[in-house]
Amino acid sequence: MSEERDLPHPDRFTVGAIGEPGSRLFLLQCQQGAEELVVKIEKQQVAVLASYLARIVREMGEPGSLPADTFEESEDFDWVVRTIGVSFDEPAGRVVIVLEEQSEEDADETGNVARISLSIEQAAAFAIRATQLVESGRPPCPLCGLPLDPSGHDCPRTNGHRPPAS
Repeated sequence: MSEERDLPHPDRFTVGAIGEPGSRLFLLQCQQGAEELVVKIEKQQVAVLASYLARIVREMGEPGSLPADTFEESEDFDWVVRTIGVSFDEPAGRVVIVLEEQSEEDADETGNVARISLSIEQAAAFAIRATQLVESGRPPCPLCGLPLDPSGHDCPRTNGHRPPAS
């Protein structure tokens, strides 16, 4: 059964990763009072969300003091994020993030939905942490942009015949 959750004033909104680069589990955590939401999210989704939030924060001007950002390590999550929507609620001065899960029964239907409303300071803190987290992973190949593995990399740009120069 799918549910809709609204978190209009979260106390905590952060992202973290568990595991080694190349096989990390990315989790987005949101807490408002006793209510907590933890969802699995892909690295690319984290990168795009961070970039978009950073752009909104830049357009709004200098944020106030940034909130503390604590990630609680746990591999448990409520559901997997399929789509992310971001908008700015001008009258409230808040960034609204909508996370949607694709229904398991019907690919055309939405499963769980969460609407999270962030202050500019929360959005800025998230963008900083998420960018640092994404950049702390495996470096990209200078030729193809795919992640370089410590054990080697078969670069499609070289048909796997020679390793790329790093």
